[in-house]
Amino acid sequence: MGNWLAKRFAAGPVVPVLRFSGVIGQVGIGRKGLTLDDMNDAIERTFKTRKMAAVAISVNSPGGSPVQSALMAARIRALAEEHDIPVYAFCEDVAASGGYWLACAADHIYAEAASIVGSIGVVSAGFGFTDLIAKAGVERRVHTAGESKAMLDPFRPEDPKDVKRLTAIQEDVHDQFKTWVRERRGARIGEKAEGLFDGTIWTGRKALELGLIDGVGNLHGVLREKFGEKVRLRPVKVARGWLQKRFGVNRGGEIASELLGAIEERAIWSRYGL
Repeated sequence: MGNWLAKRFAAGPVVPVLRFSGVIGQVGIGRKGLTLDDMNDAIERTFKTRKMAAVAISVNSPGGSPVQSALMAARIRALAEEHDIPVYAFCEDVAASGGYWLACAADHIYAEAASIVGSIGVVSAGFGFTDLIAKAGVERRVHTAGESKAMLDPFRPEDPKDVKRLTAIQEDVHDQFKTWVRERRGARIGEKAEGLFDGTIWTGRKALELGLIDGVGNLHGVLREKFGEKVRLRPVKVARGWLQKRFGVNRGGEIASELLGAIEERAIWSRYGL
């Protein structure tokens, strides 16, 4: 018993590790990515870890919903300030767009030299089916109360006024993204800031030069360097529903919608060569 107690009290500091992996927000029709609703319980449990020296978040995401990115990042910041605890973010294959937004919730950001980082911009993609339905002899009928209610309907010709409205929305969200990065990275990006916000992606090594991250390294190596060889990394599990555990789908998910969601998710990852 004496030896056990000695080892117990000689153990190193604890750092809980919470992983954010996947597209952020709703993907397609029936596939759900990372959302605050699903992650909040794990985020709160992370900050309730006893005797923690810091919190680590591992980010591997090509982005997605700016709203869900902002909600999760804000929750992490609120709890970090409440508990007065530093947060370290580690970018894996990619922390781009909403993934980088999430990484900026940390006080210190690290990435591998070959990680993909950045993409500080806003994108909206879709399809137009006007020629297809015309060839099929299908007539599109839409009745609205409100001039912009059917904005960007993919079955109708693109309207320049709709594109202008969408662009205004994108610019607003982009401004919010830039404000967040400036707030979190501050002097580390300095005068280089304006050149960082055009949606470009960089490797981790280049991101370090630009001030988007604080160092090149991996989770285990950096945390051992910061907190000693005896640091204890404690993974925090994210609770999932029974259907997700058994089949990897959301409750009520159908095969067709899951397939479409998977295709769209694959397309998002492929923007970064992954």
